Amino acid sequence: MFGFLKKRENKFHKLIEEQASITYEGLRLLVKYLETGDPEVAEELSLKEKEADEVRRILIDELNRTFVTPFDREDIFALSRSIDDVVDYADTTVVEMVILNVRPTPYMQRIASLLKDAAYEILQGVLRLQKHPNVALDHAQRAKALENRVEAVYREAVAALFSGPEDVHHVVEMLKMREVYRHLSNAADRGDEAANIIADIVVKKA
Repeated sequence: MFGFLKKRENKFHKLIEEQASITYEGLRLLVKYLETGDPEVAEELSLKEKEADEVRRILIDELNRTFVTPFDREDIFALSRSIDDVVDYADTTVVEMVILNVRPTPYMQRIASLLKDAAYEILQGVLRLQKHPNVALDHAQRAKALENRVEAVYREAVAALFSGPEDVHHVVEMLKMREVYRHLSNAADRGDEAANIIADIVVKKA
């Protein structure tokens, strides 16, 4: 009986770990797309986003069928959602760029690189949650620090948008670019949320 319950608990760890791994892979693809503009990379990212959604569906189904969870079910749900949102925003960033015909900028590349690093820290935090919670907390703090750096680059990018010429063409381009920057900023916000939840879980387990 206890072995069965332990197996069910481990399943949640594995599903969250799988989500975090897929999200990290998705952010690596975002960086690659912003470097190359390759449509095949955009398609790979779209497939990763769908893969992440499927893992989240399975996790929610398991939550609905399980009484005993390794930590609060609300935290499991929220951590899963925030990690999933990161890869969602990575994908919609590329979708918006294609629709609006926006070319990558150095600011976008800098933000994407920071997001990739934050996704790596979240993945490591999730991997360490079960056996090394204090190490998980360290990774969560690093992810939050990277999110702060993203916000700094985001503000720098938006300021640069408003410093250009004021003709109609520039205004249109400015609105397009700002939409893309906002998707990237939203990805950072969700990463920060995931890091906060990891920290909350560690505190509750202490």
